[in-house]
Amino acid sequence: MAQGFNDIDQDFDALEDLNTLQYKYLVFRLDSEEYALEARHVSEIVGMQHITVVPNLDRHIRGVINLRGKVIPVLDVRLRFGLEEQQYNDRTCVVITQHEDYGTTGLIVDAVVEVADIHEEQIAPPPKTMKGNRSHYIQGMAKHGEKVRMILHLFAVLDDAEAQSLQVALEELAA
Repeated sequence: MAQGFNDIDQDFDALEDLNTLQYKYLVFRLDSEEYALEARHVSEIVGMQHITVVPNLDRHIRGVINLRGKVIPVLDVRLRFGLEEQQYNDRTCVVITQHEDYGTTGLIVDAVVEVADIHEEQIAPPPKTMKGNRSHYIQGMAKHGEKVRMILHLFAVLDDAEAQSLQVALEELAA
């Protein structure tokens, strides 16, 4: 059974204390598929928050949340990948990411699965035959136990003119 996001968040606190994020990935689920992000990009995992809608943005950019006084843009990864919209539930959470070009951004995911050790030798490039809407988001395919997990390229997920302009506007407001 999958851990709750509070348990995973505690795992992250322990990892940061040890300063050992190499080979660590946060694994989360969208539909029946599992995806992984490098742990070094994840600052925390929080339950769903009230989202303030910002008008005239792409559908996958849900708006902003107020996380301990900081306004953070959030995007729904399901919608970003062109998946069907789904009602949020008690497993839905926001993965707070840090990226040098995009700052702090929240990613709404169906459920967090675990923090996993995935070493370089377990990661293969995506198949050349892989085409479609989500393929450019995939950095690699991790063979982890009996499963294959798609390693996401965070920059590609966040690389969106609308999201970037929202982040710039938020930074200007904070200044």
